[in-house]
Amino acid sequence: MTASGYLAVDSGGSGLRVVVGVPGRAPSVQRETREPVRTGARGIDPGHLMAQLLPLARASAAEARVEDLGTVVVGAAGFATLGDALRAELPGALVRELGVRRMALAADAVTAYVGALGPRPGAVLAAGTGLIAVGTDLRRWRRADGWGHLLGDCGSGAWIGRAGLEAALRAYDGRDGGSVSLLAGAEEQFGPPPGLPGLLYPRTDRPAVLASFAPRVAACAAHDPVAAGILRTAARHLAESAAAVCPSAGEPDVALTGGLFKLGEALLRPLREEFTSRLPHARQVPAGGDPLHGSVRIALDLAADRLALPGDPAMLCVLGATATGIRTKGD
Repeated sequence: MTASGYLAVDSGGSGLRVVVGVPGRAPSVQRETREPVRTGARGIDPGHLMAQLLPLARASAAEARVEDLGTVVVGAAGFATLGDALRAELPGALVRELGVRRMALAADAVTAYVGALGPRPGAVLAAGTGLIAVGTDLRRWRRADGWGHLLGDCGSGAWIGRAGLEAALRAYDGRDGGSVSLLAGAEEQFGPPPGLPGLLYPRTDRPAVLASFAPRVAACAAHDPVAAGILRTAARHLAESAAAVCPSAGEPDVALTGGLFKLGEALLRPLREEFTSRLPHARQVPAGGDPLHGSVRIALDLAADRLALPGDPAMLCVLGATATGIRTKGD
C-alpha cells in the first residue's frame, strides 16, 4: 500500500462525491451517493454526512491502495450559513474514524471557486440545485446569495423549477401568467397538479425535486414566452450575484460552474447579455474544473503546506490534529 493519501469531498444538493488520491499521482478513485446530506434544526447533520462518507472513503482508499488518509478536505453546500454543527463535530469524527492529521472544511462556493479559477483573484458563479457567488482578491472572501431555496438561491435550478411549476399551476387554475406547455410538462413528470403539494412539501430533498423541473423550463423556452421569461429573470439574478462579489479593480476573471449551465443557450444567451451590462470590466473564462476538482486542489496544497487562500470561519477553516485534539491553523 502507498504511505499516505488524501480524501476530497463535495457535498452538494444532489448527493456526495469523493475522490481518494496520492500527492504526485493523478486521482484515480471516485465514488458518489445520490442522497443529499440532511439538514435540520442544528444545520447540516454531521452524523448523516459521516454515515455516507465513511463507506465511500474506506472503499476508495482500499481500491487506491492508500494506507491512510492524512489530509481531508470537505466542501459542503450550506456550510457558510448552516455549518455550525459541522464545524463543531466533523473534525473530531474525521480524526477518530480516519486518523486525519490535516483538514479543511469549506463552503462549496470556495471549492467551486478553486476548481474553476484556482488561487487567483476573480469571481465564480456556482449554480446547480442551489446558487452562490463568491469572489476574492486573495485577502478576503466575498459571497452573495446561497441563502437556500426558501430565502434565496435566486436563479438556481430549484428557483427555475419552482417558477416553472408556479406557471404550470397558474395555467391549471386559469390565472394570468400561466403556461400550458409547462402544465403539460408538470403533469408528465409529477402527475395530476393537485398532488404537487403533497409530493413536494414533506420531502427533505425538496430543492433537488424542484430543480429536476428546470430542464423542462429550458426545453419550453424556445416556443413559450412564459418559460423564456423565467430564464431571463434567472439570468438577471445570476448576474446580480456575480456583480456583487467581483473585484472592482483591474480585469478580473469570472467563471461559471455547476450543472445549471447545462440548460444551454436558453439560459446562457440572456446571461451573457446581463454580464456585458453589469460586469463590463470583467473577463468571462471557462471554468477549469468543478467543486470536486477544487477540493482536490485544496487537499494537494494543504498536504504540501502551500495553501495560500484566505481563511474565514464561515468559508474556509483549516485545521490540524494534535495529541490533545483539534487546532485551527494559526493557533
